[in-house]
Parts: sequence; structure tokens; C-alpha cells
Amino acid sequence: MRFSRRDFIVTGTLGAAALATPAFAQTKLSVVATTGMIADTVRRVGRDNVDVKGLMGAGVDPHSYRQTRTDILAMTRADLILWHGLFLEAQMEEVFRKLETRKAVFTVTDTIPQELLRAHPDYENKFDPHVWMVPALWTHVTLRIRDILIEARPELTDVFTANAAEFLTDLAAIQNYAETALPTVPQEARILVTAHDAFSYFGRDYGFEVMGIQGISTDSEAGLNRIGELVDILVDRKVGAVFVESSVSDRSIRALTEGAAARGHKVMVGGELFSDAMGAPDTYEGTYLGMIDHNVTVITNALGGQAPERGLNGKLSAGF
Repeated sequence: MRFSRRDFIVTGTLGAAALATPAFAQTKLSVVATTGMIADTVRRVGRDNVDVKGLMGAGVDPHSYRQTRTDILAMTRADLILWHGLFLEAQMEEVFRKLETRKAVFTVTDTIPQELLRAHPDYENKFDPHVWMVPALWTHVTLRIRDILIEARPELTDVFTANAAEFLTDLAAIQNYAETALPTVPQEARILVTAHDAFSYFGRDYGFEVMGIQGISTDSEAGLNRIGELVDILVDRKVGAVFVESSVSDRSIRALTEGAAARGHKVMVGGELFSDAMGAPDTYEGTYLGMIDHNVTVITNALGGQAPERGLNGKLSAGF
């Protein structure tokens, strides 16, 4: 599915949810966000008016993450708690349900039109949570965050609106980069093999066949049968590269490359992708835009396409 630039300026709404706490004092909003992608977007929209704590850092798997005592303390003190939803933070949902009875707790994906979501293959009324893989989908999350901040601080409506508009422009640019670079990969090479099925939205919107060793959640085990099936595909279709993920063990991917090698077919590791977490703090890859820029650039070049070595903005780390 392709999005026009009009999709990036559509007006979002907060919906029926309203803040359950009194008006906030005129200090920075204290925001706790579960994932780095949410935290970075809050920083872009809120700028100097927010103080954001992200619970899950680089390399952390949100599917299996459990809150710490420090996390609980931060959430009880925060003005706003933002979590992804769509069953991403599966081990923390009970905590959020309890907190929302006395705190301002919001999911950020609940205004994404359901027709844009991918249904979970195994569970009815469950959807693939990995919507951040496509910037056009992340616009809905950005607008949701903007409206949550406006509801909390209506006197800053113009500020939050302007900041969000600037970020939406950046999202449109990185979306356009993906739509320009990825089609340079030869059609027969558009096979993306990764550790778990985090790239389904990416595959759907950019025309790639995506194969994960594990399912949508990293909690699912990668059996020998699945690895054997993928080795057959790598060999039969002459797939030249597979990818490891920063938040998932590379053990299964290494098993694939070794299995293919045993059958006389060399498969390289095309690079490390950011799937469920961004890069290291204080790096370009540690931002949402840098995460997407990195993934698009690495996938494009590893599979035989053409993209600038340092990405859209020339900011990617050398030698990634």
C-alpha cells in the first residue's frame, strides 16, 4: 500500500479517552514511554516542554520485557504513560490496566484505521504490532501523541502542532526514500529473511517477501523444521543475504547460513537490522528516523539495490 503526501497532513484526534488527572502544573510534562520509537516521537513533538523516560533501550525485546521496580516508580510519578498496544508489551499489559484507573495512561496505536493493520495469523482480533516499520503508518501514532500532549497542555496547542508538522515532513521524506531506494533491488532478490516476523508491514508496503524464523512474537520458538524449510528456500531460490536483528539472538540466523553452506550455497549476513528497538542512545540510529534510514539502506544495498552508503541524510554510522 502506498501513501500520498496528503496522508501525512491528515488531522488526528484524541478520541473518547480523556485525561483522568487534574490540570498539570506549568512545568515540563513528565512522560514515560515504553519503546524508544514512542519516546523519540514524544521528544520531537514535545521538545523542551516534555521530560521523557523510555523504559526499553537499545537491544531490548518489548515482547518479553517485564517492568522493573525503577519502571514502576517512574510510572507512578509521571504525568503521562504512553505504551504501544497491539499486544506488543505482552508482559506488561496487566500493569497498564491497573495504572489507568488512577493515571493518564494511553496506547498510541488505537487511532490507526483497522483496515491498515495486518491480522495476526494465529489469534482472532489480534494484529501485528510492528507498525513503526512504515513511516506512513507512524504518522497516525505521531498525530495521536500530538493530541495527547495537547489534551494535557492545551495552552501549548500551537507549539505541539508546529512540532508535529515538522516531524511529519521528516516522516514523508524517509517514506519517499524507502519508496525510491527499495525498488532498485532486483525483483527476484526481494526476499527478506530475518530472525522473527517483524517486517510484515515493510514487506506489504514495499513489495518484499518476508520470512521470519520465529513468528510475530519472539516468544515463539524456532523449530528445526522451520529452519530446515528456510534453508531449502535459501538454496532453491539462491537467496544471497539474510539479516540479524539488534533485539533478537542471532543464533537461528547463524543456523540458516550454516545449513545453506552445508548444501553448497553461500549466504552472507547482510547486516544487522533494528526491528523492535532503535540503535544506541545519542546516535542517529538511536532515533526513529535513523532507525528507518538504517534499515532501508542496509536492506537495499545487501540485496543488490542502490542506496547511498551513509543513508538518506548522510548520517548513518560508517561501516554499518
